[in-house]
Amino acid sequence: MTSLSTSVQAASVGHPAYSQTFPCEPSTAEICRRLVRDVLGIWRLGNLADRAALIVTELIANAARHTPCKEIRLILGRPSATRVRVGIVDREPSRLPALSQAADDDESGRGLLLIDAVADHWGYDLHGSDRRPWGKEVWAELRIKDEE
Repeated sequence: MTSLSTSVQAASVGHPAYSQTFPCEPSTAEICRRLVRDVLGIWRLGNLADRAALIVTELIANAARHTPCKEIRLILGRPSATRVRVGIVDREPSRLPALSQAADDDESGRGLLLIDAVADHWGYDLHGSDRRPWGKEVWAELRIKDEE
């Protein structure tokens, strides 16, 4: 069982981040949900945990289903003081995410629609050069709201 057991320290430069590589298989989602909840708790952003856990579950399901990759990388970061980004990196740059409409009787095909509904913003970034990308990160951002 993998879990984050040491506290995350804020860096003196840049923004806090956490990343780890896992097998690209559906069962990885459970471990990553726990890690996302742990990290957000350490960052005192537990109010984002449910949405972030749903996002990471769907991103991992998409990578496991639509890529032949053996490994994926979970990235959880704070690109700014007002945003948290959850991302999954895989080595399949030719399989880009796209929203689609699933039929009522379809058993799959709603993952990105769920992400689109719960995230404040989502997208993907190619990694590597423009001519030879080696992979992509599919990510979703959640806005950090002030405590009320």
